This record gives sequence, C-alpha cells and structure tokens, in this order.
Amino acid sequence: MTQHSLTNLRLGTAPDSWGVWFPDDPHQVPWHQFLDEAAHAGYSAVELGPYGYLPTHPEQLRDELGRRGLTLTGATAGTHLHRGGDALGTALTECREIAALLAALDAPFLITLPAMYTDLHTGELLEPAELTAEQWSTLGNGHSELGRVLHDEFGVRQMFHPHADAHVDTEPRIQRFLEVTDPDTVSLCLDTGHVTYAGGDNRAIVAKHPARIGYAHLKSVDPAGLTRVRAEGMSFADAVQNGAMVEPTHGEPDMPPLLADLDALGVPLIAIVEHDMYPAPPGAPLPIATRTCRYYTTHGLTGYQR
Repeated sequence: MTQHSLTNLRLGTAPDSWGVWFPDDPHQVPWHQFLDEAAHAGYSAVELGPYGYLPTHPEQLRDELGRRGLTLTGATAGTHLHRGGDALGTALTECREIAALLAALDAPFLITLPAMYTDLHTGELLEPAELTAEQWSTLGNGHSELGRVLHDEFGVRQMFHPHADAHVDTEPRIQRFLEVTDPDTVSLCLDTGHVTYAGGDNRAIVAKHPARIGYAHLKSVDPAGLTRVRAEGMSFADAVQNGAMVEPTHGEPDMPPLLADLDALGVPLIAIVEHDMYPAPPGAPLPIATRTCRYYTTHGLTGYQR
C-alpha cells in the first residue's frame, strides 16, 4: 500500500545505477540502453552521469530524452580544489562546458565531487588523508567561487557531493566543509550511501544543516559488506564489486524516516537513485532499477516535474 505522498521529493535515477562511472568504457552499457531501461523501470528523470557518456549536443540530448518521456535534472563533475594552483581554473573550464549543456536543457544542478585520496581501484594512498588548515581554506574558497560562477553565468546551482575516501566524507569533515564555504553558492548533495559508508548519520546531518541540503542521492549500503570492506581494507571499486551497495530493502540507512526528514525541510528536492555496481553484471541493472523505483514510489516519492 502506498504511504502518504512526500510532496517535496521528486524521484529520478542516474547512469551510476547501470554501472556507469566513466564517459567511455567497454564494461559499461551503451547510453541508449541506459535511457531505454531507465524509462522502462518507471523513472521520468535522469542525471547526465559522467560528461560524454550521454550525448552532449543539446538538441540531440533533448530529443533522446523527450521521446522516452525523460527529463534531465543535472550532471556531475569531478574536482580537486584543495590542491590550489591551477585546480580552480581547470574546474571552471570543465564545469562551464557542462553547465552550458545543463542550461540549454533547463537542468539546474551541477553536482561536484571531490577527488579521492586513494586510488579508486587499488586503494593505494595517493596523498595525505587529512587536509591542512591552508588546504581547507583553499578548498572552501575554490568551491565558493566555482558556485558563484556557475550561478552568475548559467543559472546553475552547485551541489557538493561528499565521497568515500575523499577529504570530505565523514560527518565532521562535512561540517567543516560547510563552515568554510559560502551558503549562497554551495549547497550539499546528501549522498546517503557515501555518508553511511564513511560512518556518518544522514538524519543528523539533515537536522544540523537543514538550510544547506539542496539535492539528494539515494544509495543503500550493506552493513555486513561494509564490515568486510573495513576489515580487509578494500578499495572503493573492490567494495562495490563485492556488493557493498544494495537495494534499499537490504541496506542502510533506514530510508522511510530519512525521506520524511528530507520532505519536512519544506523545499523542493530532487532525489536521484544511485546503485553502484561497476562493472554491472549483464542484465542486472534493469530488474534492480525496477524494484527500486517501485520501492520509492510506494514510499511516497513522485516523478520529477519542473
């Protein structure tokens, strides 16, 4: 039985739920298969995913989405602004290109992800896990400026996405990041899976920082799998390949109370389902996506509408 509607939350999905992490990779499903299956699973909105995976010509992308009844909500971009130097200039160049496409399709959100300090595949430490005070300042100033440019030039809002094995992953680091960034130009994309993976409490973050929550990624983590990840020191890619991310009925956080908290913020929020499974086993994404879409609609979420 469907629960009461969560009037402020709008549901969508992303290429990530089809095992897509890169613009081009032979292990990934073709972009047209992702779009076909996202619509078939019951979604009406999608993210762009890594820039270059879906078509980047505005008219082609608009046509491909429209004939499947899909709407674009936003896109993602990697950053490494704590490094200073040319990092901000590089991010501005890359994000301007993505933001121009978003603006052309009236998609208002660019989700920025920090660079991991470990190798995605091997888990090798690439740089110190802790930032210096100067690096925190550089990180905060960089994202504040990036968000200002995106808004002023394209009308696109920056949503910062904490990430496992990055310098902004745990609750204390998320709080510090919010303290060093401008709330007018940097909001938080609450990724429920990455917060849980790093040992955080999603509901506590929402309660402490209600005005900073601007977007959500819905992802569930297997608690037993996470225990194994920590015990064996797995890389993030190995964790995913060993099933650390699961369907919402089998993982954490407990979604219904968290969804209620997000809805109670009283502002429109896009909630994008992500189910990391790179590389996705053949045929696996569609049935998982279908069940997951049904789960969230049963719990009161509705499709994305502008």
